[in-house]
Order: sequence, then structure tokens, then C-alpha cells
Amino acid sequence: MTGCVFRSPRLGFLAASPAWAEAAAAFYRRNRTAFAPFDPVQPEDFFTAEGQRELLEQAVSLAEEGRGFRFLLVQPRHPGKVVGVTGLNEIVRGAFQSCFLSYKLDRTLWGRGLGSEAAAYTAEWAFRVLGLHRVEANIMPRNAPSLGAAARAGFRREGISPKYLRINGVWEDHIHMVRLCEETE
Repeated sequence: MTGCVFRSPRLGFLAASPAWAEAAAAFYRRNRTAFAPFDPVQPEDFFTAEGQRELLEQAVSLAEEGRGFRFLLVQPRHPGKVVGVTGLNEIVRGAFQSCFLSYKLDRTLWGRGLGSEAAAYTAEWAFRVLGLHRVEANIMPRNAPSLGAAARAGFRREGISPKYLRINGVWEDHIHMVRLCEETE
């Protein structure tokens, strides 16, 4: 798995790059129906290589500015196939030193612990490399598998945010979960 920024036992984490546009588009097309109940409504070009290329270019710019990092997940046996994504979004520095975590995994891999592995390793990278104090995840109450993955990755529930995000056209409540850097607790 050459080109990985970091690895977990079963995943390689690749930095966002426009070179991965077709593989990223294929990932989102494969999982479109599975992700729909938990995602904002996306325009049709989101599912195309050109749409993903534009988003990946934006991700590169955010990383260069230190405001966000997106990783494409691959497995050793299929290094050219994107099987997931994680993101460290909306990084805030100063006294806060925090960001929001996002993660998605190919539906064919659900239930194998890879979601919690991806979330844990992404948070640990944020602490170790970026020096963040806090990584936050917001998850819909009905998304029990994602809540479980976050809990297994060391995130603790802090509360609920009513009508927090517009998901699939509806304002949805989200459970606010947080993991703190153990070195600064």
C-alpha cells in the first residue's frame, strides 16, 4: 500500500488527491443507496469522476491550509479500490484545538469492526500529527452501527443536538460524541 499517509492493521489511509477521483466516484456509486438515509442530498455530479475530482482538489487545498484533512481508505488486497473515507473537518485552533470527524465504509464491509478502526486511527493521527485536543463526531440516533463504531473507537457521548444537520432532505437530531487526546486530559 504505497502512498499511505498512515495505516491501521487492516486499512491504508491515502491523502485526498484528484488522482483518486474515479475510484472515489465508484465508491460513492456502489454505496449510494446504503448511504442515502444518513447523508445530505447530493447533486448528480457528486457521483461522477469529475465531481469527485473537484471535491478532492478542494480537500487538497484545505489540507494545505491546515483546515481539514480527507483520507481515502484502501485494503492491502485491493490497493486501487476505495473502500471508505474519513475526514477531519472544520479544524479550529487557538484555545479550542478541535475538529469534526466524518467516516464512511463500503456497505460490503459493515459489521467487521473496520468503521471503529478507521475512526480510532484517524482520531489518533489528529492528536499525534495535528496536536488537536478534541475530535468530535455527530451521529443520528437511529444510526446504531455508527454510534457503536464511535464508542468502540473511544468516543463518549456528550449530548444531543436537535435538528443539527439536514440529512436526506430532513433536519435530523444528532448525538454529539467526543474523544479527547489522552496526553492532554
